[in-house]
Amino acid sequence: MFSYFNIKEANEILPVVIKKFKNIVIIKNEVFNIQSELENNPRHMSNFEDYLIKKQELNSALSNFYKAIEDLEKMGVLVKSVDEGLLDFPSKRFEEEVWLCWKDGETEIKFWHGKDEGFMGRKPLSVSDESLV
Repeated sequence: MFSYFNIKEANEILPVVIKKFKNIVIIKNEVFNIQSELENNPRHMSNFEDYLIKKQELNSALSNFYKAIEDLEKMGVLVKSVDEGLLDFPSKRFEEEVWLCWKDGETEIKFWHGKDEGFMGRKPLSVSDESLV
């Protein structure tokens, strides 16, 4: 079910969102490590059984990665970049669709940007910005 977030709602769910995002990062690192081992460990290159076992491990980790993203996005939050730690919450400002923007390391949502602006277009929220849904 789709809905727009206001600042208060987005900040209320932010602790759960951050926890889910941190899990995505952990799984992404696991995927990277398995992929690296698969490509660089000679054992996996010379033995079909070892290769197949490691490949299945990689497939499971990739499935877990995408399931974790899906789990977070079911909350209505869009994962913009795992690597850069960027998440967006759909909102409205004066009836225009905008994104409330969060970056990994921030403890609350303090910025927004237009639909087509992206991270470089981030603008600080006003303390009394009641214009956002």
